[in-house]
Amino acid sequence: MLDYPALAALAAVLREGGFERAAAVLGVTPSAVSQRIRALEERVGATLVVRSQPPVPTEAGARLSAHMERVRLLEGELAADLPLLAGAEEGPATLRVAVTADSLGSWFLPAAARFSAATGTLLDLVLDGEDHTAARLRNGEVLAAVTADPAPVSGCRTRPLGALRYLATASPAFLARHFPQGVDAAALAAAPVLRFDRKDGLQARWVEETFGHPLAAPTHWVPSTQGFLDASLAGLGWAMNPWPLVAAHLAEGRLAELVPGRPLDVPLHWQHARLGARLLEALTREVAAEARRSLVPPA
Repeated sequence: MLDYPALAALAAVLREGGFERAAAVLGVTPSAVSQRIRALEERVGATLVVRSQPPVPTEAGARLSAHMERVRLLEGELAADLPLLAGAEEGPATLRVAVTADSLGSWFLPAAARFSAATGTLLDLVLDGEDHTAARLRNGEVLAAVTADPAPVSGCRTRPLGALRYLATASPAFLARHFPQGVDAAALAAAPVLRFDRKDGLQARWVEETFGHPLAAPTHWVPSTQGFLDASLAGLGWAMNPWPLVAAHLAEGRLAELVPGRPLDVPLHWQHARLGARLLEALTREVAAEARRSLVPPA
């Protein structure tokens, strides 16, 4: 049988990003957390966590941590039905979900709010790029994810949500300054572009699909969805912005498309652990309903 206090210590270290923070959550000393994990490693005969800053799970550690997170979810549901089983210190259940920053900033939060209001569940949202959130699910960091990766993760259910539509936009003043003769590959090579982080390839992808050329341009790094929009409005650079965020600005002339009628649609999928748990099913219903309202329908 598995040592569940030791598993809880492992999961807490990976979830909280450190031994001291895990100890504070568990109400024990950092030394006790370390000893529990070391004993678990001896029990399974494998290293479970690389003791770096922050700690990183090995493959075996990720699998055991994912197992523990699933156990916590199922126990939380059981305690909701049988309150006397829950300790006095237990609080609401918490679901850890990976979501893209643009989804969080443009359509996901209404679904999250309805789900939390209906169930009393807390959400621990982990941000990553749309091509990388599935990896968080695969290594056990989260129980569900919004992802652009359609490949099913082992032990998970997958459903298409629709596509988040992006438009290449900039302020009218920026367009007049950097594209006086129109938007072409040469002008794009000189005009400042916004990128979220080093994983963000949407701007380059749009240029490649629209003009058939790679993008190499001066770059402003703006790691915030709202910051992206604000920077576009301020004339700092051009960027691919989610349509739900820019529709009103386009209608009122505060932003303009670089090439009208050339959107970039990024298909999104919802993947979640195949637990049959009521909380995940309830969250899935809300996410799917909000996707139908906000995203381009799946092909």
